[in-house]
Amino acid sequence: MSRMRRKEFKIEQEEEIREFLQGMSFGFLGTSDEQGAPRVTPLNFVYDQGNFYFHGSHAGGKMESIRQQQQVCFTVADEYALIPSYFSDPELACPATAYFKSVTAYGQAEIVEDSTEKAAVLSLFMQKLQPQGGYAPIVADDPKYRSRLKGVAVVRIVPEELTAKFKFGQNLKEDERAGVTKGLAERNGERDAETLEMMKKYCPYHS
Repeated sequence: MSRMRRKEFKIEQEEEIREFLQGMSFGFLGTSDEQGAPRVTPLNFVYDQGNFYFHGSHAGGKMESIRQQQQVCFTVADEYALIPSYFSDPELACPATAYFKSVTAYGQAEIVEDSTEKAAVLSLFMQKLQPQGGYAPIVADDPKYRSRLKGVAVVRIVPEELTAKFKFGQNLKEDERAGVTKGLAERNGERDAETLEMMKKYCPYHS
């Protein structure tokens, strides 16, 4: 219910953005066709050396859209906690909101053709999605993987613009913030303690 167009939610530190993105595995790809019709596709991704990567079939709607229009956007978001209005106001509904981290990139989608780069990217996917191992390393010239690497599409998104918003009550007055921190501590939900730590990190009233 609250608007996000406040500069205090923006994050510009590259290290914080990188750490957030490397800890996430799921995002939303925004594409459009030649007629401008929009398409949003949820998918797994990895972030490496400032670029986003995803993989999939050579066929399908998202790949067709990318071939027609390379300009895309990609959004990653993580919701930490829902914040009820009564945490900070006993009557008004307006303060109800959610605390979250989000990053959106705008740039060019490029189809990766080099098998060595494909192998490196898919290895990053395995490190994220199957960190326990249990598979043969992905190497471009390994006969077990050669045909599979050719058969999979890997796409690199090179950001031209990247925006990040980490919303944790930075806009609150000190008494409102105290009400939210009290409410989170008493509720003690699954990610409430983590949310409190984020509030301490990002809220200007924390000393």
